[in-house]
Amino acid sequence: MNVTHTTALEAGSAWEGPGRERPGRGREGPGRGREGPGREGCPIAPVVDIVFSRWTTPILWQLNARGRQRFNDLRELVDGITAKVLTQRLRQLERDGLVSRTMHPEIPPRVEYEITELGRSLAPVFAALVNWSDDHLTNVIRARNDYDNSDRPLP
Repeated sequence: MNVTHTTALEAGSAWEGPGRERPGRGREGPGRGREGPGREGCPIAPVVDIVFSRWTTPILWQLNARGRQRFNDLRELVDGITAKVLTQRLRQLERDGLVSRTMHPEIPPRVEYEITELGRSLAPVFAALVNWSDDHLTNVIRARNDYDNSDRPLP
């Protein structure tokens, strides 16, 4: 029996992995006749799917900046996130190898989350985005205002 394990990056998104292909995608795998949009169209799309979802970035940011956190402390640090969504995102981040979960055998149980080395390797990406934001976000805001104040239809 030949078993192939693929990482989320190889599979194409955080949704996919061994036994969890997207409906209609099959098990073609990278470079084996995959149809539809793929890496050829945008090679960073799988990473964007994994890292830049609504809550993933603030969770990783806080764990990178503040270190190991308990669940409720992390929930307070990530403004607006619900316990349910935080639980879902932390599970996915653990599955993707970006966060580790440590359960301490105490009464009451104590669970801590920490960014992994793989997660920490995203720090330069986030730093580059901070620099881009510092340099260009005012230009984007100005362009939006100009567009909104013109006769062009709103998107």
